[in-house]
Amino acid sequence: MTACRGVRGATTVSSDDRDEILLATRQLLALMIRQNEIETADLASAFFTVTKDLQSEFPALAARQLGWLEVPLLCGYEITVERSLPRCIRVLLHWNTDKTQSEIQHFYLHDAVKLRPDLSTLPPVDFEELERWIESQLAEDA
Repeated sequence: MTACRGVRGATTVSSDDRDEILLATRQLLALMIRQNEIETADLASAFFTVTKDLQSEFPALAARQLGWLEVPLLCGYEITVERSLPRCIRVLLHWNTDKTQSEIQHFYLHDAVKLRPDLSTLPPVDFEELERWIESQLAEDA
């Protein structure tokens, strides 16, 4: 039975730089869709938040760059809490799938592994290989 499931992810950047925000978000989304076998047509929506120290770009633009032209996207600020992780981008995908919640992989990259160390036990990510995969996907869609 198909259900709408949440897929979580977060990453961090070293500075409030437009290109860095887009790259980090694109890589995070690519891992989420690749490892969970998510088809764009099955995405109900995506919600992005950033900490208040990130103002250079909307992270949702990275999803548009990946071809998510019909997926409803929303950006907002994460609430400010003392001791919170700086320069953090979070995403929650709403995905129509037959998978159970326990079958879904959530991703926390860079310093964001501190948010959910229990979910951050995956093998190290080869970001160069991931970039090649992203480029191949974009070439297929062109």
